[in-house]
Amino acid sequence: MTNPAQSAFLPLAVMMFATGIGIPIFAAFNSALGTQLGSPFASTAVTFAFGLVLALALVALTGFPAREAWHMQQPYIWFGAVFMLFYGTAIAFAAPRIGVGNAVFFVLLGQLVMAAAIDHFALFGAMQASFNAKRALGIAVMALGVYLARKPV
Repeated sequence: MTNPAQSAFLPLAVMMFATGIGIPIFAAFNSALGTQLGSPFASTAVTFAFGLVLALALVALTGFPAREAWHMQQPYIWFGAVFMLFYGTAIAFAAPRIGVGNAVFFVLLGQLVMAAAIDHFALFGAMQASFNAKRALGIAVMALGVYLARKPV
């Protein structure tokens, strides 16, 4: 008998792989828009405005959360938008200067480090996954890959 969590893993892994494909595409598009507009802040504002319209349309199609869901039990979880704002603006600023590849590679390196810390300490309600030698080696190999894959400026 198949574990439901295991049967859901592959489609979710594919979805996240596609998301990973989208991150450098977003970086390239937002960077180009920032260059065109002459402002990384303007490109991020346009991106957020367009994203807001699309997200509201999806919420309208799928149903709005109940009023009771809009409480501030964990206020910090509402600040994810701040990190997305920082990412969008930073990528629009940095990518034209160091290249999309370099910018995304360094973002990936930061993601690896922070993901390991979040999992190890089960921060923000994440599932706990200990940081052990095997995981450290995997992250080190990925970090080496990021270093080797980045183009010199």
